[in-house]
Amino acid sequence: MTYRHFKHEGWLYALAFLIAIALRFIQLGAMPLTDAEAAPALQVLHIAQGLKPALSPHPLYILFTSILFFIYGAGTDFFARFFPALIGSVLVFVPLLFANRIKPRSGLILAFFIALDPGLVALSRQAASPILAVAFLLFAWGFYHQNKASLAGFFAALALLSGPSIWAGILGLGITWAILQAINSRRPSQSAVDIETPVAEPPTFNFRLSTISLVATFLTVGTLFFIAPNGLSAALSSIPAFITSWLTSSDVPAGMLFLSLLAYQPLGFLLVIIAIIRGWRVGSGRIIPLSVWFLVALLLAIFNPSRQMADLAWALIPLWAMAALELTRNVDVFVEERSEVAGVIFLTAFIWTFAWLDFSGLTTLPVESREYLMRFWLLVGSLFLIVMSLLLVAAGWSIRIARIGGIWGLALALGTLGLGGAIGSAGLRGLSHPELWWPANIPTQSHLLESTISDVSEWGLGNDYAAPVMIVGVDSPALEWTLRERQVFVVESLDMSSAPYFVITPLQDDPALSSAYRGQDFTWRQTPLWNVTLPQDWARWVALREMPQSDETIILWARDDLFLDSAPSTAP
Repeated sequence: MTYRHFKHEGWLYALAFLIAIALRFIQLGAMPLTDAEAAPALQVLHIAQGLKPALSPHPLYILFTSILFFIYGAGTDFFARFFPALIGSVLVFVPLLFANRIKPRSGLILAFFIALDPGLVALSRQAASPILAVAFLLFAWGFYHQNKASLAGFFAALALLSGPSIWAGILGLGITWAILQAINSRRPSQSAVDIETPVAEPPTFNFRLSTISLVATFLTVGTLFFIAPNGLSAALSSIPAFITSWLTSSDVPAGMLFLSLLAYQPLGFLLVIIAIIRGWRVGSGRIIPLSVWFLVALLLAIFNPSRQMADLAWALIPLWAMAALELTRNVDVFVEERSEVAGVIFLTAFIWTFAWLDFSGLTTLPVESREYLMRFWLLVGSLFLIVMSLLLVAAGWSIRIARIGGIWGLALALGTLGLGGAIGSAGLRGLSHPELWWPANIPTQSHLLESTISDVSEWGLGNDYAAPVMIVGVDSPALEWTLRERQVFVVESLDMSSAPYFVITPLQDDPALSSAYRGQDFTWRQTPLWNVTLPQDWARWVALREMPQSDETIILWARDDLFLDSAPSTAP
């Protein structure tokens, strides 16, 4: 079954793409690379320099980004994240490949949801993130659905080169397929997934052509056209890396994943609840498969012992697909209903805005205070007023007006919260407002550290990059990445007879260094205290994005003779 596309659909997809580009590329290099990002970025840099380093299981990111580094030179934080940001932006076009599964109007809404989703925005702005696996697997599936064998094989190969997260996606889809087969087997006469929309039998897929395309792409792209043959071994190592992830533990509690859905996808979560209830009640051929996929992906992310926020990426696509389908049901408004629906939208959004402002003020007050209690009951009364208003509209006008107006009013209010989450996840508010979707251990003063070394080296040697740096007892790829333009040595202990110009150590009092060096401390890795907070801390974070953070301090030691006023007795 095919559906007719509507006017200006192409321009609206272009608008969604521009929004995605803006959220993913604005200040892309402002946030320093974390250790998890810097490790593959250093491998990219070494390949661009003509070396042959051992590769981590992210060969596609490493090999493609090495081309940018080779063109630019030393590489930058911006170019280290360029490839994921570009692919994350192109992801908005995936709904076009499923136009006969989710109607064109629903597909367009889904494209805007993808462009604005905080989780997908955050992953698109991280080096070697799962966004590559998500995008390329969906493109492979879409072209398979379109019966375009060569393109399906091409993108399937790219997906297999995208890192360990591809196996979580394949596992989730495999479990979903098995569950749907079990559901269908219980309804032989009228399958649960084809009650609402019968689907025509697709043409025979050319698996031979697809396999040839997959193998050819895997060999050529996986070796960067045979320049880096160890890319193939890196791709295969993603399998044991995925298996190992189920044997190690994480400090991310399962409840944090649920909280992120409420905090970052409130609109999608609300629409999905409505869609799942309706879809299973009427036997929807679209909602049932998507809901099973969503629940499977969510459970896989939760039960993985080494769970991370990025594991939720596979659940976000079916979540927003169901939300788009549900929101599309409330798009068509009769001419005679428009004024009433507009009034309900305004009333719902206004009361919700008032409730949110009251909640934000609530987080700044002592829990035992009288004003806190007053504001709390005012918040409860506001939410009750929304429910009563919609019930009165349903009784006085019609249930349809109450439903459409209520959903769009909440969509306006909750969508604004989601947009705020996307801006925060993009890092546009700064590092002082932490987000759940950010990778851990962000080096907050990396630029200050690098500029300090450059200044002192210029003063003492007349060249910003002439003095080598020795890192002692600090295991941080991000630190090596920050100092990538100079000679760096990483050692476990310092041999004072070598007398290096610069030494970086953990926070400690080293008499040997104190006698011949000057020291300056820097805040290095900063981590929000997600696991040791109180409920009121979480409420304050939801409203204001404020959360206590722990800091790791390092010391930069500069040899005393680099300074014009050097003295043998100088101490840090």
